[in-house]
Amino acid sequence: MRFVHLFWIVLVLAAPARAAPVVFPAQSGAENAPVLTIYSSLDEPLARPMIEGFQAANPDVAVSYEDMLTGEIYDRIVSETDSGHKTADFAFSSAMDLQIKLSNDGYAQPSDLPMSDAWPDWASWRDTAYALTFEPAVFVYHKPSFAGRSAPATRAEFVDFLKTNGDSVFGRIGTYDIERSGVGFLFMARDQEQFSDIWAVIRAMGEAGVKLYSTSQAILERVSDGRFLLGYNILGSYAADWASRHPDVGILLPRDYTVVMSRIGLVPQAAAAPDLGRRYLAFLMSREGQQIMARKLQIPAVSPEVTGDNTATTMHEIHGAQLKPVPVSLGLMVYYDQVKRTRLIKRWNETLRLQ
Repeated sequence: MRFVHLFWIVLVLAAPARAAPVVFPAQSGAENAPVLTIYSSLDEPLARPMIEGFQAANPDVAVSYEDMLTGEIYDRIVSETDSGHKTADFAFSSAMDLQIKLSNDGYAQPSDLPMSDAWPDWASWRDTAYALTFEPAVFVYHKPSFAGRSAPATRAEFVDFLKTNGDSVFGRIGTYDIERSGVGFLFMARDQEQFSDIWAVIRAMGEAGVKLYSTSQAILERVSDGRFLLGYNILGSYAADWASRHPDVGILLPRDYTVVMSRIGLVPQAAAAPDLGRRYLAFLMSREGQQIMARKLQIPAVSPEVTGDNTATTMHEIHGAQLKPVPVSLGLMVYYDQVKRTRLIKRWNETLRLQ
């Protein structure tokens, strides 16, 4: 099994052998069609509508889609580039820090595209790395358990709820294990920047017997059937998809502040077909691509040209300064610093009394 970047496994600690790429033949039927190779952390079934939309506009292009862990995307691009081989034409990952590290270390190339100038300042870095989604960290809750009362909507209310409900809450709260979940670590690091009393929240969760998981699904399925009352800092795109199929799951954007992360797209420096990579990136940034993102993938779109449900534009109109997007910038490298990472995890474990 190919080496997996140990610090940023989002889904599981040990990954199975890499699945074969999913190939989408050119819609034109051409046998020798050029092939766009994509490395992505987005599950292939979710990505399919976007690929089909791209191929409808580019019927002469075949697509090879490789669904990977975020750390594996980073490792493969680095190892393939360093060994003198070609790599993916496009990389799409939720590990914001690793994507910026690829860009900063020369493993990505600039892509000056039609939408580049219109893209939000916080959502791009040096015309190389682009935030393509707008995904909040939310509170999820079991609706039937809160019949006749409101679920906590701020961190202060969350702490008060945990402290005043004692045994009825114990062991029925879930959040990410920041040692195993890259997005969980990102949200926690951002919490520490945004909220001076965040450790009181972590301490209260520890005293309430919080359960830790490496995946959103593990938490959401327990909230949906009532085993858990609440989930803290859950990735909103997965929560919304789950709630659409499980009506007992409620979602709240924390009113005190809501951290927002993004999946970042880039064209690797050693791409075999960089023109195809830029063409796909341009499609993801286009009005059509962003509408597919919001409406079919159910992942909030970034583009200021796209309005309506599931878009950054509408979320800003409703929630305003409450939203705290993680900027696509060198500041993300702080989350990659292993000394600081180790220190944060140590304090997390000590506060939860796991050590």
